[in-house]
Order: sequence, then structure tokens, then C-alpha cells
Amino acid sequence: MAQVLAHAAVARTAPPAETPQRAAVPRSATEPAVRTRGFTRRFGDTVVLHDLDLEIRAGEFVALLGRSGSGKTTLLRTLAGLDPADGQDVRTPDARAVVFQDPRLMPWKRIWRNVALGLSGADARDRARAALAEVGLGHRLDVWPHTLSGGEAQRAALARALVREPKLLLLDEPFAALDALTRIRMHDLVLSLWRKHACAVLLVTHDVDEAVALADRVLVLDGGRIAAEEIIDLPRPREAGGDFQAIRHRLLGHLGLDLARPPPADGELVAFPGRESAA
Repeated sequence: MAQVLAHAAVARTAPPAETPQRAAVPRSATEPAVRTRGFTRRFGDTVVLHDLDLEIRAGEFVALLGRSGSGKTTLLRTLAGLDPADGQDVRTPDARAVVFQDPRLMPWKRIWRNVALGLSGADARDRARAALAEVGLGHRLDVWPHTLSGGEAQRAALARALVREPKLLLLDEPFAALDALTRIRMHDLVLSLWRKHACAVLLVTHDVDEAVALADRVLVLDGGRIAAEEIIDLPRPREAGGDFQAIRHRLLGHLGLDLARPPPADGELVAFPGRESAA
């Protein structure tokens, strides 16, 4: 079991606020961090992913939306190496890490040992300490998992993923079980760590607002293929203004929610019905 969990865990200064913030990408990084060509996944007679093409650039933050059962987690598990690609054209970096919705901490190991799971060498504790300090848990090194709050447990899982300096970080709805305030704090933490580590990120989520707030690019998975793409060229931190709402509106439409009219642009006057028209 420890080997499975270890595989799941492994598999700069920000620019001014008025310019979009992105992770620093080495100039030599010309190959995409992730590439699939014509990838298909079947379970019996059911085709979950069909002839799927995907690229994620080194250092890019991508969010993946889709209805339940659309194949989001199936794709993530394949990219993580947890499910075989069956000889198909799927290319990922060797250094990969996954954070799931459940922290998956082993209750019989102290927190630093959970983070250091699979590490070798005399410096494993020091590396775990540094990773825990990055997520604000440097003071919780020797505690047991049951003493952590939900947000702390998820931060420990994030430290376990980042301790090996992955080139690809895969996030499978890691904030879904957290309360609203903790989610906001986790969003800020993930963005700061992404900028520091400059890894490619694929976030699987059902939350459209979360996708628009965090990602450089949002993809919608439908019918086993990438059905829509939105480039999010907005400065971070992102506020829910007119441009944000317009992107959100389009994504909800791609997900099958038919809204009556697009949201107003920034500064646009909204006319409410008068007494006669409202009658």
C-alpha cells in the first residue's frame, strides 16, 4: 500500500498586479510537459475518452471542467501513470505528483513521514521539513494526521506532492471538501507554490469560478474530447468583474447551462423592469 501511495504522491517574484502572472518557464523548455495524440480509453463497451488530443506547456496552469462521468479523473489517472496508456501516444514527465480530494495520509505515520514517503537518503526529514514549511506546517512536523484540520491535511498532501519537485502537478478536486474560507486560502497557496516551483499544473474541478480564478487556460471535456477552450488572460489576483463573468458565462454554456443573457460588462448600466413590464 505504501508503494501505491508513494507513486500517487510522486507520479520568482510575481509581476505587477496589472499584468497577468505566470510561472517562470525555462527558455530551454520547448517541448510540452504533457502531450496526448488520439488517446482513447474504454471500459468494456463504454468509450470514456475518444481520440483525445491535449497539450500542456511547461509551467502552464490548466483547469479541466466537465460534467460528472465525462472522463476528467480517468484522464488525470492516465497522466499520473496510475492507469496504463496501453501503448498509446501519451507523453508526460517522469517527475509527476498527484493531490486527490482526500488527503490520503497514513494515520500510523507522523506528518513528516507521510511527506517523506518514498524518499531515500539521510536528508529525507530535512526535505520533508522544508516542504511542510512551504505550506505553513513547519511547526506540525511530528504530529499525527488525526490532529490536523481538513485544510491542514490537504496542505500536508500538497507538501508530499511538491517535496520531489515534480514537473507536472495533478490536482483532482483537492479543495472540494473544504469550507469556503479555507478554499480561498488554499487557492492563494497553490498559486504561490506554482509560481515558485514553475511546474505544469492540471486542475480537475467542477467549480467554474475556481477554474477561472486559478488557470491560464480552461478546457471543457465533453463526449470524450476537448469540447471548448478558454484562454484566461486576466491579471491575478482575479476579481469577479465583467470580463471574469463573461468567461464564466461562456464556460457554463459549454457545460450545458443555458443562461438567458450574458452578464453585463464592467461599467455597463443594468436596466431592471419597470412596474408595468413587471406586472
